[in-house]
Amino acid sequence: MKFFDSLQVFFQNRYKLGPLSDLLTHKTVPVHRHTFWYYWGGMTLILIVIQILSGLLLLLYYRPSAQEAFESVRFIMTKVEFGWLIRSVHAWAANLVIFSAFVHLASTFFLKAYRPPRELTWVTGVCLFFLLLGFGFTGYLLPWNTLAFFATKVGTEIAGVVPIVGPILQVFLRGGGDVGDVTLTRFFWFHIAVLPMGLLVLVGLHVLMVQLQGMSKPLSVKQEKTMPFFPNFFLRDLIAWVIALGVVLALGVYWPATLGEKADPFAPTPAGIQPEWYFLWMFQTLKLFPGHLFGIEGELLSVGLTGLAGFVLFLVPWLDRPARQGKFSWLVSVIGMLGLAYLVGMTGYALWVGRHP
Repeated sequence: MKFFDSLQVFFQNRYKLGPLSDLLTHKTVPVHRHTFWYYWGGMTLILIVIQILSGLLLLLYYRPSAQEAFESVRFIMTKVEFGWLIRSVHAWAANLVIFSAFVHLASTFFLKAYRPPRELTWVTGVCLFFLLLGFGFTGYLLPWNTLAFFATKVGTEIAGVVPIVGPILQVFLRGGGDVGDVTLTRFFWFHIAVLPMGLLVLVGLHVLMVQLQGMSKPLSVKQEKTMPFFPNFFLRDLIAWVIALGVVLALGVYWPATLGEKADPFAPTPAGIQPEWYFLWMFQTLKLFPGHLFGIEGELLSVGLTGLAGFVLFLVPWLDRPARQGKFSWLVSVIGMLGLAYLVGMTGYALWVGRHP
């Protein structure tokens, strides 16, 4: 404690921190049996930082063209000192950050932390989750291997199903009629420039809102027990970050990322092609719908319902208003549980089918 007090005095004597210093000094965190879920926000943030740092290192050698992308990744993995580890860390952190963000979003939903005045905090959080999915989709193609190529081809075909704007969206993503060199270049710039700018804005807004409004306390918690945010909660957060870094490094060392074979656009689509695990539920849902249902194409109906579910997710704070507590709030939680069970169930089923075709 004396060290942090001295550090605070050092900066206060040199910089007029004002409200920022007051915020760090007086901010508290509720302490209750659900406090564990508060750490997932910081966990997501540190995984994003790991992604950025490892991605910057990969950029030193990566070449974004269909002719050179695969060879540049292979060079990183075989010739560059610890290049295999950096790529493995980037690949594992990409998966873990989406998992962590999903857990954080789900815990926020079931603890009803979206209640007024935190509606916009929820909206920025949902936007961040979708943005991270965008990072996963665009980054998947960059190694230009067979699995990534054909998975991207299927993914962009699904985007083309969207009514009216679908064909335009598909051409915009692909840069033409099919997945090729232009697609890779576009996905590369989306991945390292366009999406990171959106990420910077959304993370800044989200963290600012959380700091200004504090952490929400579940309705079931009545006591007012709290702990100081700095240094008490911050140090615990720091321990969680170190654990996250250790997990990513361990996974990267013991289960390093593989590269596969270079993509051949003229080869037939291999059997059993599947997207990454976080899109598997959507992929499996498409298979559930018949060719036509109620006079509508099954694929179009599936994509439409998925888009509607995503839009409803944004509206949760306004659908579950405090005035409706006891009337509609319980139904929102039940629908959320059913949705979560569906996502987990369909993902697990798709993984099982992929291993037992």
